Amino acid sequence: MKKQQTNLIQLSDHFDYKRLLRFTFPSIIMLIFTSIYGVVDGFFVSNFVGKAGFTALNFIYPVLMILSSAGFLLGTGGGALIALTLGRGDTQKANSLFSMVVYLSMALGVLLTILGILFLRPAAAFLGAEGELLENCVIYGRIILLATPAAILQYEFQCLFATAGKPRLGLGITVAAGLTNAVLDALFVAVLPLGLPGAAATGIGQCVGGLLPLLYFARKNDSLLRLTKTAFDGKALIKICTNGSSELLSNISSSLVSMLYNIQLLRYAGEDGVAAYGVLMYVNFIFLATYIGFSVGVSPVIGYHYGAGNYGELKNLLKKSLLLTSVFAAVMLTSSLLLAKPLSLMFVGYDEELLEMTLHAFSVYAFSFLFAGFAIFSSSFFTALNDGLTSALISSLRTLVFQVVAVLVLPLVWALNGIWFSMVAAEFLALLVAGIFLIGKRARYHY
Repeated sequence: MKKQQTNLIQLSDHFDYKRLLRFTFPSIIMLIFTSIYGVVDGFFVSNFVGKAGFTALNFIYPVLMILSSAGFLLGTGGGALIALTLGRGDTQKANSLFSMVVYLSMALGVLLTILGILFLRPAAAFLGAEGELLENCVIYGRIILLATPAAILQYEFQCLFATAGKPRLGLGITVAAGLTNAVLDALFVAVLPLGLPGAAATGIGQCVGGLLPLLYFARKNDSLLRLTKTAFDGKALIKICTNGSSELLSNISSSLVSMLYNIQLLRYAGEDGVAAYGVLMYVNFIFLATYIGFSVGVSPVIGYHYGAGNYGELKNLLKKSLLLTSVFAAVMLTSSLLLAKPLSLMFVGYDEELLEMTLHAFSVYAFSFLFAGFAIFSSSFFTALNDGLTSALISSLRTLVFQVVAVLVLPLVWALNGIWFSMVAAEFLALLVAGIFLIGKRARYHY
């Protein structure tokens, strides 16, 4: 009981900068480790399989991410409603909602696995893959798809561990899953070697990250949440899906935009352009994971205080979160510029022409990290307030509308440079939209 009270204080107490960083740090590391899955695969495939396998992995990865993004829908949307329910003091209802979300996601994962395996080849061909590229996409993708239920659970629990007051446990499980993936990649790709199919060991790592939490929450524990008997609640599910729609749209839109980038890059720069973009995406995954992890970590606290009517603390959380996001932005811009060359050498140092293209792309793309965090946090902030419509609007404008328009229009003016610059332009416009909504909604939500 004592530990449970300590966990409640983590949600209900006043948050200074130190407490806020300590509470959100596990979520940040969790999301970064999850992002490293693709990075680890890319490193071993590029250096031990070759450029053809590396291009295929980067080409099909956005399609795979669309399927597993259901975990973010149910995790963030469910987490927001569960935190609100906890803030109102109804623990039994919170556990029932938690259980319903987990059980539904397991069933959804099985369905998406079947559909994914059936439609992977035509999807890759539709996007422009053919010959060796198409075959490599199918080989890698079908193996990864087998772990879709576990991947959905993993993304979901990354959000729900914070809501359960157990962000550190979530971090430990995610680190274990990431290390499993890295070790098996090294074994299957570099040592044995099994080639591109060996890189699909990512699926085993996802099983670790998705199934271990099931065992934890299924038994008695000292967290705020546990799996119990539940009844289907259609009204709550609609609210959960509405709340989490912004995160779902964000992930689906990011994947669709990545596909569009690949199509444009094949047109303007050939397969080398897809490979260069893959390196940028690895850095993008990790840096945006910092913003997303912070937003996921602070969301339960925001939802709790809004549910409890503690508007003074809500203002405090918003102010401190925006300042920390500004610090993250400056650090990420600087880091991406400094790390551009060593990272490019690590992935594509064996090809001088490809290396030169990647370095130039980095010099432009890096400035997108200066703006991205504000829209990501703002979208998550409104999700935590259970304003799914506003959150979805910010997210869809950022990850779909602005980026699609930019990547289609700017290359007409600046050719390949227009593709690299399009992300910077889109993130800047998203920042402006986020600012408008934060200012415009202050009176309604009392922050």
